[in-house]
Amino acid sequence: MCNLYATRKSAAEVAAYFRADLTKQFNVGEEVYPGAPGLVIVEDEGSRVVRSMTWGFPLRLSSMKPGSKPKPVNNIADLTSFMWRFIAPRPGNRCLIPVTEFAEADGPKGGKTRTWFSVTDQPIFAWAGMWKDSDEWGPVYSGLMTDANEAVSPVHDRMPVILHADEQDAWLHGSIDDVIAFQHRSFPNELIAMNRTQDPWIRRSSSAPSLL
Repeated sequence: MCNLYATRKSAAEVAAYFRADLTKQFNVGEEVYPGAPGLVIVEDEGSRVVRSMTWGFPLRLSSMKPGSKPKPVNNIADLTSFMWRFIAPRPGNRCLIPVTEFAEADGPKGGKTRTWFSVTDQPIFAWAGMWKDSDEWGPVYSGLMTDANEAVSPVHDRMPVILHADEQDAWLHGSIDDVIAFQHRSFPNELIAMNRTQDPWIRRSSSAPSLL
């Protein structure tokens, strides 16, 4: 499960890399946590556009107290579940999540640190995502997950579905069979770089949103 990723590029750099239009600046942080705003690329009338949305589809459990905040569901694991089965077949609900690196918790309980993963041949890579307009938080997005490859599996058994540059259009326009195929194909081990750090896994105050 991915509960932390970073986009350490400006919105203008993201727009240029993905050949997308940037119509405004956004108040988002470099490090993105569930329930926080992040940048996404969507298609609008045939053009790619950079937008800001909340990371995580809102889920209100029956056990929650009235008035409590929904839980952000920020990873897509089972495409047949009620939250995704009607959205997954619709190309209009697909998006690209721009990422420079994603993190997993590493180490013993109570002392977990951040291990970051990046793609060696892409300064920014696209995580396959889906989005919708929600009543609770407005536009929201989540990222598709797959089984970890050999480069990531020493730390976690799941990883984001990373798209090669020439796969982005297929993700945005493809059929549900294409979506399923992306979830079940393995990303090349040799294209993943690992950076183990001593930084604590817990959220740091320095990650407050900044204007990108």
